Amino acid sequence: MIRRQTPHSLTRLASRLAPALVLVFVGLSAAPAVRAQPGDDALLQAREALSRKNGAALAALRDQLRAAHHPLTMWADYWELSSRLPSAIQEEIDAFYARWPGSYVEDRLRNDWLLELGRRRDWDGFVRDHVAYRMRDDREVACYDLLTRFLGGQEVKTQAVDAWLAQRENDDGCRQLGRALADARVLRADDIWHAIRLAVEARRPATARATGALISDATAQAIDETLRKPGPMLERGMRARASAQQQQLATLALMQLAANDVDAAAKTLQGGWSRKLSDELAAAAWAGVGRQAAWRQQEQAFDYYELAWERVRRHDADPRWSDETLAWNVRAALRSAQPDRPRWAAVQRSIAAMSERARQTSAWIYWQARALAANARSEDDRRQAAALFADLAVGVDYHAQLAALELGRAARLPASPPPLTEAELDAARQTPGLQRGLALAQLGLRDEGRREWNFTLRGMSDRELLAAAELACQAADWQICINTSERTRSQIDLRQRYPMPYLDAIRRQARECGLETALVLGLIRQETRFMASLRSRAGAVGLMQVMPATARWTARRIGFELAPGRVDEVDTNLRLGTSYLRLLLDDFGGSQALATAGYNAGPGRPRRWREGPTVDAAAWAENIPFPETRDYVKTVLANASIYAQLLGETAPSLRQRLGATIGPRAATEPPPDTALP
Repeated sequence: MIRRQTPHSLTRLASRLAPALVLVFVGLSAAPAVRAQPGDDALLQAREALSRKNGAALAALRDQLRAAHHPLTMWADYWELSSRLPSAIQEEIDAFYARWPGSYVEDRLRNDWLLELGRRRDWDGFVRDHVAYRMRDDREVACYDLLTRFLGGQEVKTQAVDAWLAQRENDDGCRQLGRALADARVLRADDIWHAIRLAVEARRPATARATGALISDATAQAIDETLRKPGPMLERGMRARASAQQQQLATLALMQLAANDVDAAAKTLQGGWSRKLSDELAAAAWAGVGRQAAWRQQEQAFDYYELAWERVRRHDADPRWSDETLAWNVRAALRSAQPDRPRWAAVQRSIAAMSERARQTSAWIYWQARALAANARSEDDRRQAAALFADLAVGVDYHAQLAALELGRAARLPASPPPLTEAELDAARQTPGLQRGLALAQLGLRDEGRREWNFTLRGMSDRELLAAAELACQAADWQICINTSERTRSQIDLRQRYPMPYLDAIRRQARECGLETALVLGLIRQETRFMASLRSRAGAVGLMQVMPATARWTARRIGFELAPGRVDEVDTNLRLGTSYLRLLLDDFGGSQALATAGYNAGPGRPRRWREGPTVDAAAWAENIPFPETRDYVKTVLANASIYAQLLGETAPSLRQRLGATIGPRAATEPPPDTALP
């Protein structure tokens, strides 16, 4: 029922929002208020002109907005100049910087211009402009920066190699950095082949081929052929002795084969290639097979990973596997029917091999603590596990709640921070970037508004963040309100983080469907942040992001007369969404974990995911193959637990919501409702 959230089309929003837009910027002294005005239509038309690549219309609308002194003129100015950046000259760029100093669009254009200077190989210009660049969150710009510093003789070799290895796409900046490092013989052949394996693992064949070109054009061509026809390559290779490069290519072929046919890849390894490969490459190949098997929830995944670790021990060096491959090793162990001690040992070993950044995520801290507690050999081990749980339990999210339950106590809601003062609120109201962010969002330009808003939040203290969030709350922009409030570290305002707009309507519809109000609130918070006008790319609409086809089916099922064009109306959307959720819960025997997974990914998928061994419910949730659905189930259930406490209800804990275990449908249960969309 949920897909990535995006606003309605700009044309529709212009007609619905612009005439009635009235923001809450009142009593400002340091900056003018941003209110609805005739120029709003011109701004929306300018954005449409950008999407149509109509440069003449865009320039004319920019001039119209500038003449009217519209407070969002800078955005039209940015759209116009950025649309013709390849032909722009430095003087135009400098003039733009001077017109909008310190603003988001100044830094956004600087980011774009740095990329253009890099493509032009204007390193002097790049170095000059980079000094004033503030966001510094663009990976390609970072690669260009390291390239200029490396070419300038600075000692950045380690930093440059790390940045090059971390590239996600085959962008020009990181490709040029790699070429410079390879020409200087800073990059070793092992580094290049490691990067190629990471690209193949991520299903980026173009990146793999481009990276192979750092060795030779012939190598790039061989990689391309290997990835297109892995089976024939492996068959030919079995008939002759494998050179070092042929072993590397065979490893890629095995990884590619596993992505399409795990059993075939495992049989090919067992049939001879495991013996022909070096220990390091055989370990990488078995890990690749294990990852694909774990993603498909195959029981053999644990055994494949164990074969990989056996070759790691023979190689006597830490594996160079990605964090994602190691994460699936953990998941395979959690789902395995192996005895507890080897399962938990595999969890500990795989988490220990992750990067420092990955090890510090809440999921892996939680499972490391679970493994340490389960395999404790001493009182010191138990104390260490308890300390990990205690550190994790200070928050309110999914893993914090589970950690608190492991310590034998209910998750504690944090105390409310001191009320915001009028001076703190007034400072937020007088912040131009916050004004512009809300104005853009309420005009329907939510992506631009989010970027402007988030840029302005940089460096804010907890109190300043709470004041900014309150500004969004007062404007009923619950998405910005929640997202901003979630940034605070020590002062947590649950009223902002877990608001309850439409509470009476939600409670009424939940009661009619026999649902817990807190569960519906938790689901809506994750679906739309209570923004009833959002529409997903797939067409889901309304507070509960109901797909039109699902709406029609549900309406027929419950005998509800659905008028055309009414699915996104609040009461109708709630009626259909809660009814569909009720049907899912009934189909899954009341399991909130399975039902929420079905709401997000469709009921057919969780039916498949529950097959196999009966496992701990938290381990089942961790093994959901789709990252979006995995996070969705965790967050919705954690949200529901918090909302229940805020509502003062006696309600299940997070662990009770998950259930003790999840496994195949019992023979005594009714068959699944296969008509459910």
